[in-house]
Amino acid sequence: MREAYQVISAPVITEKGTLVNEAGNQVVFRVRRDASKHEIWRAVETLFKVRVTKVRTINYLGKMRRVGRSVGRRPAWKKAYVTLAEGQRIDLFEAV
Repeated sequence: MREAYQVISAPVITEKGTLVNEAGNQVVFRVRRDASKHEIWRAVETLFKVRVTKVRTINYLGKMRRVGRSVGRRPAWKKAYVTLAEGQRIDLFEAV
């Protein structure tokens, strides 16, 4: 079993992520590719002290990229949509 801070890499701050946060009380995270839904569930509850009701994950394959004649690949990654219980919040941008 991994530590909670090893499972979650970073929050995904996009326009769609902000919309699902406001409408559906969800938060979007970039997570390890080999992390299971239960590991993500425990990590979010441990790190942010909130109750999680659902976790949905999406695997993204890395795109092929070229620079001149050399061809490379961007790394593959995994995204998790975490639904929080009613009345729970995670403030990613707290006032300083």
